[in-house]
Formats: sequence, structure tokens, C-alpha cells
Amino acid sequence: MKEWKGKLGEKEYIVRKLTLDHLDSILRLQHVVLRAMENDNFLSPLTIGEYEDSIACNLMIGAFVDDELIAFRALALPPIDDQHLGYDIGLSKDQLEKVVYQEITNVHPNYRGYGLQKKLGVIVMELLDASPYTHVCATVAPFNIASLKDKLSQGMVIGALKKKYGDMLRYVFYKKIHVDRNKVEKFIEVPMDAVEKQQQLIAEGWIGTAILQKDNNWYVTYEGKGTYI
Repeated sequence: MKEWKGKLGEKEYIVRKLTLDHLDSILRLQHVVLRAMENDNFLSPLTIGEYEDSIACNLMIGAFVDDELIAFRALALPPIDDQHLGYDIGLSKDQLEKVVYQEITNVHPNYRGYGLQKKLGVIVMELLDASPYTHVCATVAPFNIASLKDKLSQGMVIGALKKKYGDMLRYVFYKKIHVDRNKVEKFIEVPMDAVEKQQQLIAEGWIGTAILQKDNNWYVTYEGKGTYI
């Protein structure tokens, strides 16, 4: 089994694909992360069945320090239904079978500040580069700055801003795997709390490509009209 190694300060960590034997450790870590969160609207925890599905598809990796699971990142093959994120970014039904989700990332509070979420993201994208999938999608809550930066650092872009999972506002991120995005020179910066303005731009074909902070306010940079689906 392939492994990836690195250091968190003085401690060495190992990343490997997770198996069903790790399920109890996954659930314990999710519980720790949820208890430590200041805003539980930022994270939609997965069920045991959803974790089992990710593991069965070899789409889940975990980081270990001294054999203790301290972080994990899960991908998932979603059901093809009316809520599929592929529809939100303009894909047709026959494209949905090759869409994978970046489902969830959990990092133990004791190991935050080392960029571990980003490190796991690099490994995940490496796995996807060698996969048959064509698109990876994810959702992130507005003002969840760490997760927004994480998705953007992987080359993902914002393709929708709408209510998902009932009544929770989410950015829908996506990346076309195996294809480099052509950048353009037309940009506009929009306050992150200006929901309707962002939705209007997206409807006109703009995509969100960056976030920045100015005068203690967060803005989203939208890149003008191109095609990237």
C-alpha cells in the first residue's frame, strides 16, 4: 500500500488509504472535531454508511502520528439524484457518473496550524489525476475561510452559490480533472456577504477564483465570462 510521509513540527506523520478497520477511529475523530468547532454550521458530518462507501471505493485517506489517526480526508461517489452538485455547475445527466465529491476533511485540534488539510488535499488531487473521473465537486459555507482557501489552493473554482442540505447556504466548488483552466483578465471583487450579486454573476457565466480581505471585510474575486465545465 502506498504511503506518504511528512513532519508536523518534530513529529513524523504517515498518510495512507483507510480501511474499514479504521472506522471507529474515524468516528472518534469526527466527534472530537465537532465538539471543538465554534460554528457547527460549517461542517456537515457524515454517517457511518457514508464513510463505509468512501472506504469501499478507495476514496479515503488518513494521517497518523504514532499509529493514532489525527486527520482524514474523504472523497465520495454521490448518488445521481436531483441534488447532485454536477447539475449546479451545469453538467448534463450523462456526465454525472464521472463526478466525485470532496466530501469532508477533519483535523484533530491538537494538530491544526501545520497546513495538514492542504497537504491531504494535494494527495487527494494526486489520486484523482490517475483516476477515470472528470470532475471533482465540493461545498463550502461562506466565511469558512480555511476551507475556502483550501479548495481554491487546489485549483477549484466557485460555480454556484445556493442553499443545499436543506436550508444552508453553500458555495459549490468544482475542478475539471486532467484539464488546465484558461485564465482571463476580466475580474470583479464582490463582498462575500453580497449573496444576490454573486448569484447574478454566476448566472451570467462568471466563476469565483479567489478570496481576499480588505478593511476587515472578505471579498470573492470573480473571473469574467468564460466556459469551464
